[in-house]
Amino acid sequence: MLNQYETVFILTPVLSDNQMKETAEKFKGVLTDAGAEIISEEQWGLRHLAYPIEGKTTGFYCLIEFKAEPNTIDLLETQYRRDEKVIRFLTTKLDKYAVEYAAKRRSLKSNKEKEA
Repeated sequence: MLNQYETVFILTPVLSDNQMKETAEKFKGVLTDAGAEIISEEQWGLRHLAYPIEGKTTGFYCLIEFKAEPNTIDLLETQYRRDEKVIRFLTTKLDKYAVEYAAKRRSLKSNKEKEA
C-alpha cells in the first residue's frame, strides 16, 4: 500500500540556481525510480535558518510531496546522507488530516497563481 509523505530538504547556500534545481531533480528521480508518485514540488528559495548549520545561516529549501512504499524512504534518506549539498532533511508520513490540509494548501496556491 502506498503511503503519502512529504520531504523537506535544505541545500547549501553556495549553489547556483541551476545546481539547486539539478539536485532537486536528482531526488525526484530517486523517488520515481523507486516507483513513487510525485504529487507536488515546491522550491521555497533561499531562507534564513533558525540556527547555524555547519557555519551556514541560510539555505535553499525544497519540498516534495509524494506517494510511495515505506521502504522508499530508506533509499531517499540514504541519498540525502551521501550528497554533500544537503545540510538537513526531514521526511514525514502524512495522516489523513495532513493529506487534506496539503491538498487544500495546493489548491489555494494554484488559485493565487492563476489570479497573478
